[in-house]
Amino acid sequence: MIRRHFFLAAAILILVLMVVAGGWKLTIGKKQGPGGPPGAAMAAQKGGGAPRGGGGMGGPAPVNLVPAQSKTFTDAIDVIGVAKGRQSVTLTAATTQLVERVRFTDGQSVAKGQVLVELKSTEQSAGSAQAQARLVQAQRDYDRWKQLAAQGYASKTALDQREATYLAAKADVEAARARESDRMVRAPFSGVMGLSDIAPGMLINPGVAIVTLDDISAVRVDFEVPDRYLASVRQGQPLVARIDAYPGETIQGRIQTLDTRIDERTRAFTARAEFPNPGGKLKPGMMMRISIARGQRDVVAAPEAALSVQGDTAFVYVVKRDGDRSVAEQRAVLTGARQNGLVEIREGLQVGEQIVADGLNKIQPGQPVRVQAAAGAREAAADTQPGARSPRPGA
Repeated sequence: MIRRHFFLAAAILILVLMVVAGGWKLTIGKKQGPGGPPGAAMAAQKGGGAPRGGGGMGGPAPVNLVPAQSKTFTDAIDVIGVAKGRQSVTLTAATTQLVERVRFTDGQSVAKGQVLVELKSTEQSAGSAQAQARLVQAQRDYDRWKQLAAQGYASKTALDQREATYLAAKADVEAARARESDRMVRAPFSGVMGLSDIAPGMLINPGVAIVTLDDISAVRVDFEVPDRYLASVRQGQPLVARIDAYPGETIQGRIQTLDTRIDERTRAFTARAEFPNPGGKLKPGMMMRISIARGQRDVVAAPEAALSVQGDTAFVYVVKRDGDRSVAEQRAVLTGARQNGLVEIREGLQVGEQIVADGLNKIQPGQPVRVQAAAGAREAAADTQPGARSPRPGA
């Protein structure tokens, strides 16, 4: 019984302490006020409230201007082709034989008919000598019987037999010489030798490549052109080619000939162009980017760096005066061809309008700008600050 009364008294004591603590907290809070402790309230009163943030676009953005220009663009057909020599061949042997002598070096310029490789020809030389001996004997017999027939001592039939023997011996000599000539690999045209691993003593079989020979005094390029451009392409037409190996350089050439047929699967025809190659800079196998001019037209153009692309839409920032300041206006444009770092503007921009040349990621539509330079239009390079003078171009 005593223990029960003890626990009841303890519970009542705890409850009283909780009520007293709550009342004390409430009293302290009223003294501090709703804004927090007195020190914080005084600081708020002195500071004039919460600090002000920049929530705007900031000050004028420094920009360079360039005017939209009227430029002459060349409509062209752009295709890709692979260069090859005017004449190219891979030399092989006509028979199986050992190499006796190599008479060229890698990269050497050779003339037409020059002997490049000699194969072993001991047997063929002997056969040629035998055929030549039989020809000499047959010719003597034929000449003797011809004299006898002229004197009436030989019949026409006997003379005809000796003549046939002589002609057969003559043909045998030509055949023997041809077999002997097969042991000589000659240059079929003038050109430059490629790389080769052939050496004396090596066994050569028919069809096995010995060395390549290319006539690179000029290069030819075959390329495909869609048939819708058939009326724009003609034999002898000039064209221009660019090569990745020589950036910034252009090579002038002409269309040599056009194929007589159009591929019914691709609806394209093959054209062959020829480019002079006096310095040997062009190599067979090079990829060439060919441009065929179709005509010229005057268009409104802007630098590529002045365009901003968002999704499928292209924009430029046109700078206009708004009272005493310059403001960047974002304007959608319709673009066309690209040439030499310029973009054709088909719609949305007029010649002479000032546009931001670079730094488009730092500008927001409607933001004031501070003009640093104006290419071709100094009067548009006005400072956005009231009463300020226009800076000098290029400042």
